[in-house]
Amino acid sequence: MNSATGAAAALSLLRDPPRFLFFTGKGGVGKTSLACACALALADRGQRVLLVSTDPASNLDEMLGLDLSDRPSAVPGAPRLEALNIDPAAAADAYRSRVIEQMPAGSTDTERSTVREQLSGACTTEIAAFDEFIGLLAGDAGGHDHVIFDTAPTGHTLRLLSLPKAWTGFLEGNDRGASCLGPHSGLKMQEQRFRDGLRALADPRHTAIVLVSRADRAALREADRTHRELLELELTNQRLVINGVFQATKTDDPVAGALESLGREALGAMPAGLAELPQDRVPLRPFDMVGLPSLRALLDPASVPPPTPAETLSAPPSAQSLHALADELAQKDRGLIMVMGKGGVGKTTIAVALAVALAQRGRTVHLSTTDPAAHLSTTLEGGVPGLQVDRIDPVAETQRYIDKILATRGRDLDAPARALMLEDLRSPCTEEVAVFHAFSRIVSEARSAFVVLDTAPTGHTLLLMDATGAYHRQMTREFQGAAGARVVTPLMRLQDPNYTRIVLVTLPEVTPVSEAASLQDDLRRARVEPFAWVVNRSLLSSGTCDPVLSARLAGERRQFARIAGLAKRTYLVPWVPQPPVGISALRELVDSEQSIETAS
Repeated sequence: MNSATGAAAALSLLRDPPRFLFFTGKGGVGKTSLACACALALADRGQRVLLVSTDPASNLDEMLGLDLSDRPSAVPGAPRLEALNIDPAAAADAYRSRVIEQMPAGSTDTERSTVREQLSGACTTEIAAFDEFIGLLAGDAGGHDHVIFDTAPTGHTLRLLSLPKAWTGFLEGNDRGASCLGPHSGLKMQEQRFRDGLRALADPRHTAIVLVSRADRAALREADRTHRELLELELTNQRLVINGVFQATKTDDPVAGALESLGREALGAMPAGLAELPQDRVPLRPFDMVGLPSLRALLDPASVPPPTPAETLSAPPSAQSLHALADELAQKDRGLIMVMGKGGVGKTTIAVALAVALAQRGRTVHLSTTDPAAHLSTTLEGGVPGLQVDRIDPVAETQRYIDKILATRGRDLDAPARALMLEDLRSPCTEEVAVFHAFSRIVSEARSAFVVLDTAPTGHTLLLMDATGAYHRQMTREFQGAAGARVVTPLMRLQDPNYTRIVLVTLPEVTPVSEAASLQDDLRRARVEPFAWVVNRSLLSSGTCDPVLSARLAGERRQFARIAGLAKRTYLVPWVPQPPVGISALRELVDSEQSIETAS
């Protein structure tokens, strides 16, 4: 059985797939691995395939072993397969150029400069990246039999998939005025393109949405929520893939038994609507999903990746417990703690656990999240004295922003002008502006109390950081040279180590560590220095001897060796049999004094 035949046998969705396949799901469930494996299987079958990442924090490069750009690159070792990353910054530059080029020939330099300034914000970045995405649906990928989209984690992806309908509705009948993206003609010239993309996206003969999950209650809940929200967007051709299903091979190994039992219970309690979808299950593999042999072996049970070269694995470096991190943070009585990292590494759990620990130590704490898909109350399951919990709700924040603009700038307008302003505020990018304002408001609260902010997965967070930087540049330009003016922007607060402490969360696996390292580099370029790394769900001290888990332990040790050269401070959270949900479990997670030194 060749690789392509074996992969098709392992995954029913590959037997007769439509042209467009979207892989989406909660962070960390293996969307990128599965998207790559399916792309390889189709290419090995003789199809011409384009693999596209819409995640601003894409890790396709590392998995495929090549440097990707925003133009298709051939993948060595996989004839007929090309790959690209949609680069939001490059897309924004190209979009600005297209809009300015289509301005009337008689436009003055001042008018062009004004438009360029209007097109400098985060809204333009979003619409430009969306424009690249919609172009592939509308015909820009004409030379390929299949286009496979590896998307960002769920909240960001739902936003992306809702934009074709949102922008089509916004432009319909709207032939006047300007938007935050510059002259309205810059958007109107895209209208037919949006309609073509929406048509392809909603046609089940052309497009399928692949919901990826783990055999985990939280991941399945998010998949079910996504399933229902996609139905509201009239995206009905959906499939489900359960990735990383673990089956113990040693019945006397309590860790392996607990892992298998947790997965079995989660699958047994799967929401009914989700369970009705066409479904595939992929076993947990004992190797990292990096390189073409491993990616091919993910779906082909007869294929085995080459063995890892023999190496001497020294004892892992020393790391402190989460208890020690909470003590360190509590030495102050106020400040901003931002918890960041790749989707699925446990940011929400760590953020909630630290917030509970600080409140337990007598501090006043505001716990919130910038993640559209996060629900802190699900992890907390109760109240703690001194702890306020909420979330930045994009819908509520957008309405709040619209009401504020109408009450201030629209107060003295006549009825037609006010209606035009309201029409402009219906633009989908108003949400991005509103969320940034909410983020800025919460950041400022850390002047008088602790604010623990659970952030969205890396890509979405980087876009928020871009907006923060753009706002900082705008404010410094406006106040430059003004007598007695002193402006403190959110970026300046993030850059102040006495005000902000960034906690990067990772798993002891190749891709999460690489993404944390990349995020750290991005933060440092913005002169924001991470305070600490937290390595979550480590099996090193578990004592497991299951063959699959033992093979993964060797990979953990290699990642701890990498982290030793990356992090100034490292804290360890060991794997626990039950997900830490509820105040008691969260306190127990923090109060454990276990150190990685016990895992030698």
